[in-house]
Amino acid sequence: MQTTLSNGISMPLLGLGVYDMNAQEAINATRFALETGYRLIDTAAMYNNETEIGQAIIESQIPRNELFITTKVDDADQGFEKTLKAYNESLKKLKLDYVDLYLVHWPLKATRKGTWLALEKLYAEGQVRAIGVANYLEPFLDELKEYATILPALNQVEFSPYLYLETLLNRCKSDGIQLQAFSPLLRGLKFNDPKLIEIANKYGKSPAQIIIRWALQIGISTIPKSSNPVRIKENFDVFNFEISTEDILKMNSLNENLRIVDDPISLL
Repeated sequence: MQTTLSNGISMPLLGLGVYDMNAQEAINATRFALETGYRLIDTAAMYNNETEIGQAIIESQIPRNELFITTKVDDADQGFEKTLKAYNESLKKLKLDYVDLYLVHWPLKATRKGTWLALEKLYAEGQVRAIGVANYLEPFLDELKEYATILPALNQVEFSPYLYLETLLNRCKSDGIQLQAFSPLLRGLKFNDPKLIEIANKYGKSPAQIIIRWALQIGISTIPKSSNPVRIKENFDVFNFEISTEDILKMNSLNENLRIVDDPISLL
């Protein structure tokens, strides 16, 4: 299942997140995900595993043009000149000539403008196929419009049925920005919710599969993280069923404003 970003390039809606994976664990998880059928891998300089992800890509022997690789600017590397340098460092670690999507990881007040302008430069020079942001709520998108010459192709935020940011979702849709959910499974914290279990049982699927399928059906890209081969495979097995409109609405109503990561609004 693919989506087309605002600049016309195609991106898989479902990918593997590799936060908090290191050394051989990161290589093994990425290798297995690629063997399973994943083609979108989401990493970041902050995760300290770009070298391992690059190694897994090489070992997979999958043609580069079949993959979609995302990485992000570390907070310590934000700012115009530092971001340009950081991108080259990420390429070296990943052993790639380009990444498909480069993101501002967090909207740090002092540096987010210079960082975004550096991303625009990289994009204008053809060094990266698409650029975007992460953790950008509506106020950050409003500010970005004041100096950006192009809008982000994608906005990666914490998003789940229990953190259903409907206003942000609608804003991104109206602006042509693809919304992408990190930590969509809330690290399993809500897998015992009777309402979620009831829907999962109806379709003969796991709570994780229901959450992932829900995201895809409402047009959200999602990057569940796992290094467990069973879970990696399970999370990808979501293309053989469809959730009814009635049950999608039930999923939408599960919102509790539940976050497992810091609220970006504190950076405003």
